Amino acid sequence: MTYSIALAGKGGTGKTTVAGMLVRYLVENGQNPVLAVDADANANLNEVLGLTVEETLGDAREEMKKGVPTGLTKDVFIEMKLQEAVIEANGFDLIVMGRPEGAGCYCAANTLLTTSLERLIKNYSSIVMDNEAGMEHMSRLTTNNFDALLVVSDPTRRGLQAASRIVELAKSLSLNIGHTMVMVNRFRGEYDQGLDQALAEYQLDFVGTVPEDPGVRQFDLEGKPTIELERGNPAIEAAYGIFDALIERLIKC
Repeated sequence: MTYSIALAGKGGTGKTTVAGMLVRYLVENGQNPVLAVDADANANLNEVLGLTVEETLGDAREEMKKGVPTGLTKDVFIEMKLQEAVIEANGFDLIVMGRPEGAGCYCAANTLLTTSLERLIKNYSSIVMDNEAGMEHMSRLTTNNFDALLVVSDPTRRGLQAASRIVELAKSLSLNIGHTMVMVNRFRGEYDQGLDQALAEYQLDFVGTVPEDPGVRQFDLEGKPTIELERGNPAIEAAYGIFDALIERLIKC
């Protein structure tokens, strides 16, 4: 069975770290090859995954606007640039969407990129898309046609309020998303009353917490890819439990 899962959340929740953990989880559970898509203009999923980015889809779009080399059609050129942008790793590949569009019309380039990306996706067992913070990507319909949307919150009422707004926006846009779930990352201990009240008030489909962990923090400070954290790490184990529950729901559909 194949899975397509997108992640969303406000800034500072550790969403990208969770996305990296999810890529690792899917690979370890036989869902490879996994395609990791970094749809954040401030791309850093590659750092979590321990990869170096040389080409992005944004670069391809910019080059196409300037004109394609003699002897190549636009279709062939964009397909070539797309393949160059794929970063291969052990059990998964990464593709980075790149910076936002500049001035001028990008309609033709975007159409070709979308078509080529759709063809590329068919080569993978599972897809994990890490979106930019906030909700702008959803209003642009970047996050669409996914089995699940996992919204990452921090352990605050304001964080859960932001998560609730993302969930409501997904509903209002009638996006084709099978399940929308919310998790709390960087959890620091016991629930406070405000957190419990927020969960009840916003009626979120809550799937669990991942603890604040010094191991994750240390890897981040030292620039180490968090995908290399050893099993047994509290954050990894808690995240895997959430992913187990997520996949179980998808299987039942």
